[in-house]
Amino acid sequence: MTSYPFFKEPEKHKVFISYYHKDDQYYRDKFEELFGHLFINKSVKDGDIDSDLSADYIKRLIQLGYITDASVVLVLVGPKTYCRKHVDWEISAGLNKKVGGYSGLLGILVPDFKLSAKGEYQYSDIPARLADNIKTKYAEMYTWSYACSSELQIKNVIETAFQNRISKANQIDNSREQMKRNTCE
Repeated sequence: MTSYPFFKEPEKHKVFISYYHKDDQYYRDKFEELFGHLFINKSVKDGDIDSDLSADYIKRLIQLGYITDASVVLVLVGPKTYCRKHVDWEISAGLNKKVGGYSGLLGILVPDFKLSAKGEYQYSDIPARLADNIKTKYAEMYTWSYACSSELQIKNVIETAFQNRISKANQIDNSREQMKRNTCE
């Protein structure tokens, strides 16, 4: 087999997957099973962080230990993701300027997420900080069936978010106060 020195496999992006651990663990595991070989996973796994720690310490751990070098924050959006403070903190941390710049941002609606009869979602049903950035066109939202239809498609949606961190950095909206508590169980 001939090797072509000018052809280089694209670099894998460092992706932080944000999700509601209790309700959406199945989809997070499925996503990693299907596509985990396409990116470097920077996510928090169950048991990585003691939930008895103070909120400020957890925020700092997430930002410094997991998101600091993530180039993309991918939010798996289930029916209750909008009300989870850790998801909000993770999105906020990705949108804070850091070494290497900002993280790109995208959302994927999991199959359990209820869409309207027209196949649409409401901003009020997704994490507010993600909605803010979809409105400014910094972030994109996709359905699971669209984004996860193939390896090429998931590479494309991650690459789009990665490129947005540079080309659309002026459209980031991280002005919202961080959630202090979960607003649903």
